[in-house]
Amino acid sequence: MRITVYDVLGWLAAGMSYAEILEDFPELTEQDILACLEEAADREHRLVNYRLG
Repeated sequence: MRITVYDVLGWLAAGMSYAEILEDFPELTEQDILACLEEAADREHRLVNYRLG
């Protein structure tokens, strides 16, 4: 099964904790969740810079 960045961000936005996500999806690690947050932040940064540029 493939878990997308969008999935992880959606679970976090819905209020799931890291622990709940890791319990439900043991193939993920805390580093995977942090990588999803980093990707979202980077994507937002690129969008803002594109709009301003």
